Amino acid sequence: MTDPTSSLAAQLVELQRIDTLVDQLRVQRERTPLRATLAEETQKLGSWERRQSSVENRVAALEAEIEDDEKRGAEIATHLERLNRQLKTVIAPREAEALMHEITTLTEQRDELDIRELEAMEEESTLESELATNLAEEPALRAGVAVATDALAVGVADIDRQLETLKDERVDAVTGLPADVITRYDRARPQLGIVVSRLEGKQCTGCHLDLSAAEIDSARMDAAETGFTDCPQCGRILVLRTD
Repeated sequence: MTDPTSSLAAQLVELQRIDTLVDQLRVQRERTPLRATLAEETQKLGSWERRQSSVENRVAALEAEIEDDEKRGAEIATHLERLNRQLKTVIAPREAEALMHEITTLTEQRDELDIRELEAMEEESTLESELATNLAEEPALRAGVAVATDALAVGVADIDRQLETLKDERVDAVTGLPADVITRYDRARPQLGIVVSRLEGKQCTGCHLDLSAAEIDSARMDAAETGFTDCPQCGRILVLRTD
């Protein structure tokens, strides 16, 4: 015939086993390497997106600069054409000299625009090549994030299924336990983590301290009715027998 007092002690041990597993699974859920893998893949994609955006913005700025230079160059060319026609009709030396000076100044400005436009076009060409190279990398980067996301979801879902199973097991484990014992256990859990320990030899498995012969005798007397008592060293629920 099963000793009901020992059964209560066994329930406490089972309750602690379940809660310890729950704690471990929750830590595993948050610290799984799959999260680091996803973060790494996401970071690589983010770096790629930032670089791609930066290059695209620079290309757009260069295109606007080239367009402005071409417009300004066309205006200068028109102005030079008018000045050269005017120069052919000028007789006064001083007026001709002024026109020549203006023509020289505008020609220098046009040359500077041509050089700047050429440099902008060369940079644009280089950046467009980079954009093409980057675009070729995009599918692999996005696939990496997708694979890591799916792997994390599968891993977390598996842990969540285990947690649900343990949740049901915990209901069975607490059924029949005295309310005051459950209350004490639940209150001690946040501080101690491991609330239920065993006496192995002379040592409490919770605090790993040895009990004196007198403390062991006293514990055995206290546990005679319930199968458990308090550890005199750490205050945990100390189970002496479960069968």
